[in-house]
Amino acid sequence: MGQIKRLSGLIRACLALVCGGLPGCSGGVLVPHGPVGQAEKTILIDALAIMLVIGVPTILATLVVAWWYRASNHRARRLPEWSFSGRIELVVWFIPAMVVILLAGVTWIGAHQLDPAKPLEAKGTVEIQAVSLDWKWLFIYPQYGVASVNQLQIPAGSAVHLSLTSASVMNAFFVPELGSMIYTMNGMVTQLNLRADAAGTFRGISSHYSGEGFPDMHFDTRAVPARQFSEWIDAARGSGLRLDEAAYVSLQKQGTSPRMTFGSVAPHLFDRVVSGIPAGPGPPLAHTGATQASVEPR
Repeated sequence: MGQIKRLSGLIRACLALVCGGLPGCSGGVLVPHGPVGQAEKTILIDALAIMLVIGVPTILATLVVAWWYRASNHRARRLPEWSFSGRIELVVWFIPAMVVILLAGVTWIGAHQLDPAKPLEAKGTVEIQAVSLDWKWLFIYPQYGVASVNQLQIPAGSAVHLSLTSASVMNAFFVPELGSMIYTMNGMVTQLNLRADAAGTFRGISSHYSGEGFPDMHFDTRAVPARQFSEWIDAARGSGLRLDEAAYVSLQKQGTSPRMTFGSVAPHLFDRVVSGIPAGPGPPLAHTGATQASVEPR
């Protein structure tokens, strides 16, 4: 009895610790601020509900069976020679099969509806070209001729179409509150459409390990009203920095970078990054004895 009380106390303490930490949680995929994030949250909740339909009864049935067939219960009917039941076989195979079918249906339909390359309905669309470097993010705004490092400014309510590539090893772009993580790969361009329905600042991260600077490879996604976005574009144009090929090669060097903006961008620079400018060396491979990782030439 004493062991049971101690175990019960330990469980309560663990629950209190977990619940006590929940108020500090904010943002993430369960607090969406756009249609893509909201749809992904719905898929997660639907999948969880489907799994709980079989998980909760199974746990309860296990506890009931253990209690009913305890050694002190002489009313329990025991069949030591029993070996097969067609009805039980039907239940234990049919219910999991239905769960798998439902989960597959939810995932299949949801994945196709949330095709990252599918345009979103909105008043207007902002084109952004994103490049993952070691260890920073470069965002080029071809419609406005400006660029930024480690800050993604977008107009709230407008669709955002991102064309993404990598200047080095494979990486992953993810703004959890807006949804749809997508990979970036050297020599290739992936497409992503997002929309922020309200103004706010959302944390953007690299969700694929890429070397020692990976923990600092994050950025702020600022969704602002259209007028404030136009003011930001005008302020960026006032920057004396120009992003040409030489500036890009300097930016491509390994290391973190503060937030910065470029007032002008060389034409077709993103196309040159994809298919012309040599890729970065990638992170060191100390565990293999090699000095640096290399990216295969295009």
